[in-house]
Amino acid sequence: MLYKRIVETGTINEPEGKPDPQFALPSTVNWMRALALLAKDAPVSFDTAKAFYASQGKRSMGTQVENTVLEQLFLGLHHLSALENMRSGVPSADFARIGILAWYYGVSNAASAMIAAQNGSFQEDHSGTAKMWDSDIAARDLAMPPFSWRVSSLLEATFKPEVQAYRCSSFGELRTVPISVLDARGAAAGYLSGSAKWYAWKTTEEVRSSAAFKNLGVSDFRKKVARELKDARLAQRSMGFVHQASRYRGKANYREALFLAYGKSTETILQGFVADQAVVLRAFLAMAGAFASRKLGKGLWEEFLADVDTNRAFSTSAASVWT
Repeated sequence: MLYKRIVETGTINEPEGKPDPQFALPSTVNWMRALALLAKDAPVSFDTAKAFYASQGKRSMGTQVENTVLEQLFLGLHHLSALENMRSGVPSADFARIGILAWYYGVSNAASAMIAAQNGSFQEDHSGTAKMWDSDIAARDLAMPPFSWRVSSLLEATFKPEVQAYRCSSFGELRTVPISVLDARGAAAGYLSGSAKWYAWKTTEEVRSSAAFKNLGVSDFRKKVARELKDARLAQRSMGFVHQASRYRGKANYREALFLAYGKSTETILQGFVADQAVVLRAFLAMAGAFASRKLGKGLWEEFLADVDTNRAFSTSAASVWT
C-alpha cells in the first residue's frame, strides 16, 4: 500500500511519484563497498598517510585556527565511534539511514580540519566545504586515492575521459556488488560519473533561473548563446569526493521514507553496509589526521592525542586512528 501511494501516486513535493527505492539501494550500498575495498587496497592508514604527507611542513596559524582543526577532528572521531558501535546492530535497516548521516558528518568534519590546517578558513555550509576541500586539497594533490578521485569540470566532454581514466580496464558497475579491487574501481567510477551528471544538471537548473539566462529571452538551451552561457558555468565547476559525500547524505536525509527501510530484500542488501561505512570513515580520518599532524607540529599533535584518550566519553580511541 505504502509503495503504491508514495512511488506511484506521489506526494506534495513530488506529485508525479517518488523514485523507486529499489533502484537506488544497491548503488548506495555498492559505492560504499567499493570505497572500502579501494581504501584497504591502497592502503589508507595513518602510517601511509604520514609518508604521503612527508613533504608537508608545520604551518604558522593562530590559536583559534589550531582549535578549529582539533575540534573538527574530534567531532569526526566521535562520528566514527558511533559507526563502529553500530556495525553489529540488527536489523541493519535500523541503522542504515542514521549511519549515512554519521558517516557524512564525519567526512565533513575531517575535510573541514584539513581545510583549516591548509588555509586557515572554515566554511559554514555543505557546499562551501565541498568546494573548498576540492580546490585546496584534492586539486593540489593533497588527497590520497580513492578520496583524490575528482573531475576538473562538469562539462561532459571533460569529465567523461577523466572518469574513464579512473575506471581503467574495469567492467564493474554500481548495480552489482564489487568483489575485487577491479570491480571496486568500476563501481567508484560509476558513482563519480553519476555525481558529475547530477551536479551538471543542478548547475544547469541554476543557470536556467539566473538573470543572465532570462535576459537572453530564451526558454531552453537550443540557441548557441544559451548553450555558451551554460557551458561556461559548467566549465568553471569541478567536483570531488566531498561533493559526492554530500550528495550521498542528501539521499538519506531527503529521499522518500521507503529508501533504506522498505521491502523484503532490503535487509539482505544492507548486510555489512555500516561496517563498510566505518572502514571508509576511519581511512578518511586517518588521512586527515596525518595531514593535520604535519601542519600543527609534533608537540601539539601529541598533546591532542593524549588529551582525547584521557577525556573522551565515547569508545573509539584517538590512538587507534592516529598513531
